Amino acid sequence: MTETTSTRTPTRIDAIAERYHEAALALSPIAQTYLGIGGHDSELDDFSPAGREAHAALRADVLRELDAEEPVDDVDRVTVSAMRDRLGVAQEMYDAGLDHSDLNVIASPLQEIRDVLDLMPTDSDEHWTHIAGRLRAMPQALDQWFESLQVGAERGLVSARRQVEACIAQTVDHTADDGYFATLVRSAHTNGDDLSEAIRTDLEDAAQAAASAYQRAGERLREEILPQAPEADGVGREAYPLYSRQFLGAEIDLAETYAWGQEELARITDEMTRVADQVRPGASVKEAMQALDADPAYQLHGTDALKAWMQERADEAVAALGGTHFDIPTPVRTIECMIAPTQSGGIYYTGPSEDFSRPGRMWWSVPKGVEQFGTWRELTTVYHEGVPGHHLQIGQTMYRSQLLNSWRRMDAWTSGHGEGWALYAERLMDELGYLDDPGTQLGMLDGQSLRAARVVLDIGVHCGFDAPEEVGGGSWTYDKAWQFLNAHADMAEGFLRFELDRYLGWPGQAPAYKIGERLWLQLREEVSAREGEAFDLKAFHRRALDIGGVGLDTLREALLR
Repeated sequence: MTETTSTRTPTRIDAIAERYHEAALALSPIAQTYLGIGGHDSELDDFSPAGREAHAALRADVLRELDAEEPVDDVDRVTVSAMRDRLGVAQEMYDAGLDHSDLNVIASPLQEIRDVLDLMPTDSDEHWTHIAGRLRAMPQALDQWFESLQVGAERGLVSARRQVEACIAQTVDHTADDGYFATLVRSAHTNGDDLSEAIRTDLEDAAQAAASAYQRAGERLREEILPQAPEADGVGREAYPLYSRQFLGAEIDLAETYAWGQEELARITDEMTRVADQVRPGASVKEAMQALDADPAYQLHGTDALKAWMQERADEAVAALGGTHFDIPTPVRTIECMIAPTQSGGIYYTGPSEDFSRPGRMWWSVPKGVEQFGTWRELTTVYHEGVPGHHLQIGQTMYRSQLLNSWRRMDAWTSGHGEGWALYAERLMDELGYLDDPGTQLGMLDGQSLRAARVVLDIGVHCGFDAPEEVGGGSWTYDKAWQFLNAHADMAEGFLRFELDRYLGWPGQAPAYKIGERLWLQLREEVSAREGEAFDLKAFHRRALDIGGVGLDTLREALLR
């Protein structure tokens, strides 16, 4: 494998990948914002059937071009394999009509259209003018989405009733007097200064137009889509493998993985019992967690304290791991921790711009009223989102411009690779001794328990496998899914209800974390066995991360070639 070459001459296959990257970006102003590219900041994507078709036609053209070319080196071979996988799966999703029925509680156009605002700069009047422009584009974008939903409905493809109802609730929340759009206007400023009167008036009008559009979207979902929505949450054994490949970039034995998920969950549960006894001798897992929550040594009060703690831990990890266990390029050594403007409860990462003028960022979306945070639970999250997790993985890939084409660096994201690596990063930090404290180790295991539980729940519900005996066996129901998830995750009910809705509406995504970690660990073992005493963990990490966010089958082929 020669992926770690510092520079190389671009090839014809690189040219195809670059053209695709540029053409796909031209079709997606939202993607441009995520990558820190300006020029279309007041626009949104076309979510209509015509917009979907434009993406599909572009993918088909590129796949035909790739068929006519021969790779000249290992880098080319990875590019071809990765593009055939990613673009090919996307074409299968499109052909199956799934693009047109895209509706769920977390990652469908209803959320994408609003979420992009979180990444837009707010330092000047010009920035707020762009935000106002994008707010004004929301009514059209939502109408285009409904055009696609109607096409999907005509093919009998409508998301489950539970997803539609949850999306309706989101529109109500966003448009309330204390909802997103009203809060956006009230909190708008430029570097602490008030906006000019003209800009604020413009923003207020635009926000009102966007809020009205979201309110109307909720009404249309209730009137047009909800009556056609099926009661069943599962997508079925026939459809699920495509969703799984979309998120893993690998084909897996679903029945074997379902059984493994239950075994892995049992292993983690036993380990949590052992560690709980270290936290407080004789305590159950729940009692140990309650003790940790009550311990002032693990408490943070207020979002300012949370943000400062996140930043300190993230910076410490960069300083400790750079040059010892990882090669961390200078631009990647900067990470910015943020409190998100939304209040959903999620924690997520957004990558740096290509020139690193906008750094990679770790975001925490804190729910209303939450003022206390437990560091015992969240230290592992910092490693997951920061270094050696997403920030190192995505930042290092972005940095390799002399080795990888733009598509490889910025577009080739696969959940099983990315989220699997982030879970692997958590486990690695435990192996390296950074989670030796019983409290923080229990926090890591608590997260692992959730990830293993959703392998079982997601595959079981969507494929129709028999439920575990602990919830009575037989067919999965929502109540059994809730009972199972609640037994293996220590989260507030509101958080956990949202998590369950997410798994039910986004099949294949949640298991990609734990399955991805499993495949990363298997790959490390294979490379170690092959190289014997010559195996070097730091070199393995460097080679693997230099490949970029390809599917897991492509990653395995590349590292074992």
